[in-house]
Amino acid sequence: MTNNFPLSTNVEIGEQIYDLIVELYPICRSLTGDGVRETLSRIEERIPLDIYEVPSGTPVLDWTVPKEWNIRDGYIRGPREDLIVDFRRSSLHVLGYSIPIEGRFQLNELKEHLFTDPEHPDWIPFRYSYYDENWGFCLPHRQLEQLEDGEYEVMIDSTLEDGSLTYAECYIPGASTDEVLICVHIDHPAMCNDNLSGVAVATFLAERLARAERRLSYRFLFIPTTIGSITWLSRNEQNLERVKHGLVLVCIGDAGGFTYKQSRLGNTEIDRVMNYVLQQSQETHKVVEFSPFGFDERQFCSPGFNLPVGSLSRSANGKYPQYHTSADNLELMIPEKLAASLELCESAIEILEGNVKYLNVNPKGEPQLGKSGIYRKVGGAIPERSLVTMFWVLNYSDGEHSLLDIAEQSGTPFREVRQAADLLFEHDLLVPCEADAIDASKATSNGNRHSSIAIKASL
Repeated sequence: MTNNFPLSTNVEIGEQIYDLIVELYPICRSLTGDGVRETLSRIEERIPLDIYEVPSGTPVLDWTVPKEWNIRDGYIRGPREDLIVDFRRSSLHVLGYSIPIEGRFQLNELKEHLFTDPEHPDWIPFRYSYYDENWGFCLPHRQLEQLEDGEYEVMIDSTLEDGSLTYAECYIPGASTDEVLICVHIDHPAMCNDNLSGVAVATFLAERLARAERRLSYRFLFIPTTIGSITWLSRNEQNLERVKHGLVLVCIGDAGGFTYKQSRLGNTEIDRVMNYVLQQSQETHKVVEFSPFGFDERQFCSPGFNLPVGSLSRSANGKYPQYHTSADNLELMIPEKLAASLELCESAIEILEGNVKYLNVNPKGEPQLGKSGIYRKVGGAIPERSLVTMFWVLNYSDGEHSLLDIAEQSGTPFREVRQAADLLFEHDLLVPCEADAIDASKATSNGNRHSSIAIKASL
């Protein structure tokens, strides 16, 4: 009996995710500003969003919401009046959060404000100065080496002033107030894997979840990196007990195998579920322990919060050469990989939705399944696979083992364990435990008798 199932290479859904990335790619985003608002406005055309504006200067934990930055143009003209650097060709050309500047500089003066990546001399690096007022330009190192001495005209048309930090939530309620937190960052300009891939996959996941019946509730966060999650945590600390599982989605559209970084706790249900679905996916993958650097998972997993939040990526941050450069572009995106990333998330949600504990109402010996009409009609043959699975579910439905425990113990795919439990529940041979029973009654009142919902099937 095999557990493995290959993730689909659904070209159609992958192309749709890719098309959303193409739509968002030209928008210049940063920690704050109109680019973030425009991005959220495009996403809001697909899923409902609650958009929040947090004023500059607002204390958030140990941080302060920064000033708002907007940019309209920026360039460098050489001694021959030729255009050396042009923001309109690539928003990466201007150092993120550059203050406005206009003037003429000799090359040796200008070089103090030029940033390159010598290891990749043909790419524009992504550099920024969020919390130290500065100005500058980014360009290919090969181009820098070819600049001639002389006077250069410099102009950055930007504003850095009091405004607000913008972020958004998409909340999808379920039968339970227990939440699954899905977080993506929206602030990086002109880069696809980091993190338009996460933004696009999360948007499609929310769109599809909204059409399904749900036991759990889901909260999707679209936030700027670091300061966004810190701001959200500061504003929502009183409700964090609702977060039972969480995923940060980043860099999930390239050709790399999956990487899952565990939560700081390391043994949470989301950690087990992600390990399980990755093992079954037949894709190259690795599971790594938590480390306090990376993306917003490090804020959710800081010791004062210690939430059960892991991080899913393909090529991990800093582990692929195009990271934080102009080469992280549309050519790096593979529609089939985007589709498979979406399906892996759906597989994890299917298990989170259905991973409940039951009690066998006839725990002394095996119940006579024939009375319930679910036993095979002809005795003596080797038990059917579904019947064997039912015996596993009955034996381990002792209030201590979840359906994921049973799947792992029996070597049976989770979906088959879930189906067997549903059948036994329908015939009153199982009852859900405690909190699961409460969720079941809510689901029943919404027209679904089962204690969990097969999310993936409805997606």
